[in-house]
Amino acid sequence: MTADGAAASGTGAGAVPGTRPGGGPAASGGKVKAFLRLVMIEHSVFALPFAYIAALTAMYQVDKSVHWTELLIVTVAMVGMRTFAMACNRIIDREIDSRNPRTAGRELVTGAVSVRTAWTGALIALAVFLGAAAALNPLCLALAPIAVVPMVVYPYGKRFTNFPHAILGLAQAIGPIGAWLAVTGTWSWDAVILGVAVGIWIGGFDLIFGSQDVAADRAEGVKSVPARFGVPAALHGARACHAITTALLAWYGLATDAGAFFWVGLVIVAVAFGYEHTIVRPHDLSRLNRAFFTVNGFIGITLFVFALLDLVVRGLMV
Repeated sequence: MTADGAAASGTGAGAVPGTRPGGGPAASGGKVKAFLRLVMIEHSVFALPFAYIAALTAMYQVDKSVHWTELLIVTVAMVGMRTFAMACNRIIDREIDSRNPRTAGRELVTGAVSVRTAWTGALIALAVFLGAAAALNPLCLALAPIAVVPMVVYPYGKRFTNFPHAILGLAQAIGPIGAWLAVTGTWSWDAVILGVAVGIWIGGFDLIFGSQDVAADRAEGVKSVPARFGVPAALHGARACHAITTALLAWYGLATDAGAFFWVGLVIVAVAFGYEHTIVRPHDLSRLNRAFFTVNGFIGITLFVFALLDLVVRGLMV
């Protein structure tokens, strides 16, 4: 199975759906916690930093002031959309997940979360996203349905194309573009550059993550680059993606007249990419989780911190 932005998690094979360890009915708070585990809410860290970079850069260009209410609504929209996407992914893939040893402990497989609960959570998250889009500006609301489409298509992608990673990349590219639109209400090619960089970055590490499921994917007929072309080809593809990402981030820096702090952050990101590709090898995926979660989380947060410092030094008023 290809990566879906999160690692496997579960409750143990012996868990009884809808019950506490003591045998009583699961409390609603327990259902909420289980749902949040299902969608791995903490992994919003991958997408949010780049949305913030886009939003803050747009605010700098508009009036050099941080509009905290807008930033909060952007955060709500991003988390709502990601939660909806992850819930859909888990629901659509639950049968495939049940036959993959790595994912057999996921909440929808074990019964810790029912399909009904997952759909309820997904629809609530979608409503939150649409409400946030409406609160931002009419253009965000008008384009919101377009943002939903790749989120739903992606889980099905592995059933009809060897390149579902590209669909995931497209879905993730929307975040920075949407964050810029949220601030300005107008289209920006600078935001597109950043969005494409993010999409290719995430598509690249999806190639890495999907490499651990080659045997299960081939057995189930699940399509992906690693399953079709092999792990070495997938890792070479990921390296190419991350080289392109670095070039696009440099282009974004030039397009937005970024200062020294941004470029220092980009150098650190480039080094992190290099490190990521030294610890994952075709015949040694033992450090894949370090590459996927630790390094990629570091990349997003690092570039955001240095981009923010750069904007503040250049006059952004926080």
